[in-house]
Amino acid sequence: MEDRVLALRSTPLTGRRLQKCCANRRGFWSLWIFLVLFLASLFAEIIANDRPLVVYYDEAFYFPVFERYPETVFGGEFETETDYRDPYVIDLIHAKGWLLWPLVEYGPKTINYELTQPAPAPPSAQNWLGTDDQGRDVTARIVYGFRISVLFGLALTLFSSIVGVTAGAVQGYFGGWTDLLFQRFIEIWSGLPVLFLLIILSSVVEPNFWWLLGIMLLFSWMALVGVVRAEFLRARNFDYVRAARALGVRNLTIMFRHVLPNAMVATLTFLPFILSGSITTLTSLDFLGFGLPPGSASLGELLAQGKANLQAPWLGISGFVVLALMLTLLIFIGEAVRDAFDPRKTRP
Repeated sequence: MEDRVLALRSTPLTGRRLQKCCANRRGFWSLWIFLVLFLASLFAEIIANDRPLVVYYDEAFYFPVFERYPETVFGGEFETETDYRDPYVIDLIHAKGWLLWPLVEYGPKTINYELTQPAPAPPSAQNWLGTDDQGRDVTARIVYGFRISVLFGLALTLFSSIVGVTAGAVQGYFGGWTDLLFQRFIEIWSGLPVLFLLIILSSVVEPNFWWLLGIMLLFSWMALVGVVRAEFLRARNFDYVRAARALGVRNLTIMFRHVLPNAMVATLTFLPFILSGSITTLTSLDFLGFGLPPGSASLGELLAQGKANLQAPWLGISGFVVLALMLTLLIFIGEAVRDAFDPRKTRP
């Protein structure tokens, strides 16, 4: 089986593209920084949590991050889940062992009841970036909000790309009435007021990650249709496509095995920009209050709190800096990929 990289055959041209992409220092380092931040956010429960990573008690190890333990395990009186921030529980554990806390000792929904000032409280040794208007740690919410934003953007980019590439391939390969009807449908569908429809649909159903993903997928799949359609319109009259048809090769095989790899060259350059657009859309909906369920860690919700609490500038500044950094890294990555696939810059 032929080696492939992102649906592209491993050829000298592919090697030059990869070298060109790595030679772009800004894009190369942006990719590494983004990957490090994203991988770190995948372990958010280990970085920011209101439960210890490890508890050593009575010559036994416990891992509260991965399993819930009743208070009676540590010498308490109740069968309910242990509150590790309770001074009484802490004294019980310290009497026969010790605790190892995460870097940030708060979860995204943990309320700090020990604030010395009314919420939103300014940055302190306990809360590095302060708290929001409900007393929740901003650092913890940024870590979890970064993860959910990137995961949502990746999922939406993947599914919308699959739908868009398939629609563009069908249009371009078959042409004629199929292409004409699809074009008219896309013209009508793209003319709809997307933001208002997203707000209406988000308010009709109870919002959650998958519902929101499905609703946004209804309108985000059109980004790649035009590019893929143009590539298939150009390639369907090539000699190798005609030869494959003459030999009786199925249309699906011709489309997705022979024509699609060539069309993916142009498609790949759009993916980082589609990802950044997906993250921005989610942030916008969260900012307006029509995104993820209330209480979810979200950059948009943090920006909304910054707008509502102008006397607490750390809220808006923290959300803006993280969002701007994320989008800037993605733009730099997209520019590097675009330049790497530019035929004028990859000639031998």
